[in-house]
Amino acid sequence: MHPENWSKRTAVISETDTLEHGKSYLSVYSQIYSISEHKTHNLTAMISLRNTSETDTIYVLRADYYDTHGKSIRKYFDKPVFLAPMETAEIIIDEIDISGGTGSNFIFEWKTPLNCSEPLFEGVMNSTMGQQGLSFTTHAKRIK
Repeated sequence: MHPENWSKRTAVISETDTLEHGKSYLSVYSQIYSISEHKTHNLTAMISLRNTSETDTIYVLRADYYDTHGKSIRKYFDKPVFLAPMETAEIIIDEIDISGGTGSNFIFEWKTPLNCSEPLFEGVMNSTMGQQGLSFTTHAKRIK
């Protein structure tokens, strides 16, 4: 799978646009504890940025990734990006990338047209070893 090319999604938002502004928090797990607090298991994380509107384009202003201690790891884009109606964009954190640790998270900032449904941000974490696999999801929460 190819990484998302954010530069192809760059959007220009006028200061005079009447867009609603929001911010969301998403918990993500690069690692989970296994057997004890001294052993961890690495996970692949797929972060979905979803436009839930069937008619309106929405804008994501930032997608910032933080580690367990709240330290900024990376910013995925530095200019607003758009998501067309019903479109999904993805951020993949490889299983070998354990920089986030057991308590990593994202902050998303976004803008939508008035009366448009809010974007949906989800995390799907998974891993397989031999014939065993595990997966689980997280859902973003709107914050102030």
